[in-house]
Amino acid sequence: MLKPIIGITMGDAAGIGPEITAKSLNYKEIYDVCKPFILGDFRVIRDIIKICNLKLNLNKAADLKDCKFEFGTVDVLDYNDLDPSDFKFGEVNPLCGKAAVNYTIEAGKMALENKIHAMVSAPLHKGAMRAAGYNYEGQTQILGELTKSDNYGMILVLENLNILMYSTHMSLRKACDKVTYEGVFKKILLANEGLKFFNKKNSVIAVAALNPHSGEGGIFGNEETDFIAPAVNKAKEMGINVVGPIPGDTVFVRAKNGEFDLVIAMYHDQANIVMKILGFGEVVTLLAGIPIIRTSTGHGTAFDIAGKNKADEKNLFKAIELAAKLGVKKINN
Repeated sequence: MLKPIIGITMGDAAGIGPEITAKSLNYKEIYDVCKPFILGDFRVIRDIIKICNLKLNLNKAADLKDCKFEFGTVDVLDYNDLDPSDFKFGEVNPLCGKAAVNYTIEAGKMALENKIHAMVSAPLHKGAMRAAGYNYEGQTQILGELTKSDNYGMILVLENLNILMYSTHMSLRKACDKVTYEGVFKKILLANEGLKFFNKKNSVIAVAALNPHSGEGGIFGNEETDFIAPAVNKAKEMGINVVGPIPGDTVFVRAKNGEFDLVIAMYHDQANIVMKILGFGEVVTLLAGIPIIRTSTGHGTAFDIAGKNKADEKNLFKAIELAAKLGVKKINN
């Protein structure tokens, strides 16, 4: 079986990204399904392997051709941009923010050039990124800009439950104001595009309501009648298998039970509360609407436990597994 090449960005060095990356590559199962390597700083990975007492060798690579892709030896594409003496675990540092953005951009470029089959992102700290002078919401926007995509977003994946967020990192007030007919229609198109990752026939998209009881005919809000339902009807006319708006307190239960293949949640916490109750530490994010395969963890940098050998690598492990699975499909297409 041909194994896809997977580039893993180590994320913010002051967070748990380097730790969960190194720990994930301590499993032979990862090397059984892909050829992984790290984009980051060799010195940071070297130090975290010591902190975590991992029995791993390191291979400093200047180029992909230098990678060994052998279990027991971690390949690090070294950017030599972070001296461990210049930052502290658990503290916001613009040097770490700048480096993390750079790893994301470099991995994205490699994916666009088909040098790698997929990329996986360890967590980036938004405060450190902003301190470094970047105004992105997160890595999603970095890759959207890099790939010149205009309709993209995150799908949260947990077993058979898939949720696409209509809006992500903004205040709840702004998220409500953001709901428009055009916006909902574009998200339905994006969801339909994103379903190609799952290879399901006759897939059904459900659009969640914004307000309680779908607005109760306008009593609790008119977004459903004015914006969401018309967008759903327009998509149906185009042949897309979509239903909604469906109240947020039932749509996810019905999706978990197999009635829907993907749900469009109206705002960040509507999606994440559901996912983290059902599978905290297991939710993988998958980017839809960009011409590369990219997965990431469903959690952040966890500054409170960074550098203490306390981080659980399970979430990143699952993100690598999903990237490998999708990467194999890319090879075979």
